[in-house]
Amino acid sequence: MSDSLENRLKHLIVDALALEDVEPDEIATEEPLFVEGLGLDSIDALELALALQEEFGVVTSPDDERNREIFYSIKSLAEFVASETGSEPTV
Repeated sequence: MSDSLENRLKHLIVDALALEDVEPDEIATEEPLFVEGLGLDSIDALELALALQEEFGVVTSPDDERNREIFYSIKSLAEFVASETGSEPTV
């Protein structure tokens, strides 16, 4: 398995949110994470934001108008983390 940023994020979501019925490989990179798609909710968003801060040192603000875009999909999360950390979104 590639250790790309996208794969790391998929594992982080499954672990941080304790998604028992979801395997990281089942999460589509460009599918929505919230409501339709993976079906996450606002509580999951808060937990995910904390996990991102802990894992990657990136901080999001609850008032940031970009949050809907940032947390839309694995791809958008990877792009955000990469831009904040100076790393590449994929290997």
